[in-house]
Amino acid sequence: MSRLIDVGLEELSAMLQRMGELAYRAVFTSVRDCLENRNACEEIGELSEVLILMANQIEDKAFELIARFQPVASDLRTITSYMKIAYDFARFGRYALDISYTNTRLGGISSCDKWVVSYIRELSDAALNMIRTSIDLLRSHNPQLAEIVSEKEKEVDKMYFDFLDNLIEKADVPLKCAVSSVLIVRYLERIADHATYICESIIYIATGQKVVLR
Repeated sequence: MSRLIDVGLEELSAMLQRMGELAYRAVFTSVRDCLENRNACEEIGELSEVLILMANQIEDKAFELIARFQPVASDLRTITSYMKIAYDFARFGRYALDISYTNTRLGGISSCDKWVVSYIRELSDAALNMIRTSIDLLRSHNPQLAEIVSEKEKEVDKMYFDFLDNLIEKADVPLKCAVSSVLIVRYLERIADHATYICESIIYIATGQKVVLR
C-alpha cells in the first residue's frame, strides 16, 4: 500500500529529472558554442535562471514533506539528498553560463591551436557523459552504477592537470587562448565534481552509507 509521502517523493524525483535534462542541455549548448565559436549566452542565462528557480521549488517541496509527514529516517535521507542534488544541477547551469560568458567575453578558444580545442572537446565529452550518468541514476538508484563515476572523475582530473602542464610547456600560446582555455577546463572539471556529488547522494539514498567517490 502506497503512502501519502510516496507521492511527494515521486514528484520530487520527477522535478529533479527535469532539472537534469535542462542542466545537460545548458552544458551541452555552452560547450558546442564554445567549440564552434557561436554565442548563446542569453539562452544559457535563461536556462541557468530556470534551474535556480526549480532548485528553490524543490527545496520548498522538501520542507513541505518534512513538515506534513514527519518522515522516517530512510525518507528523510531521500528528501535531504534530493535537495543536495537540486543544488548540484543548479551549479551545472551556473558553470554552463560561465563557459558561455568566457566564450563571449574573451573569444572562447577561436584563437587556440588544434591541440587545445581537441583537449577541451575530450574533456567536455567526459563531463557530459558524467552528467548523463547522474541523470540515469536518479531513475535507477543503482549504487553500482554510481561507483563507476569515481573512475571517470579521476580521468577528468588527470586530463585537467595534464592540460595545465601542456599549456605551461608551450610558451607560444596566445594570451587570450591561455586565459579562455584555463577557465573553460576549470569549469568542466567542476561540473565533473558535481556529477560525482550527485552519485554520492544516490549511494546514500540507496544504501544509507556516506561514501566519497572523489
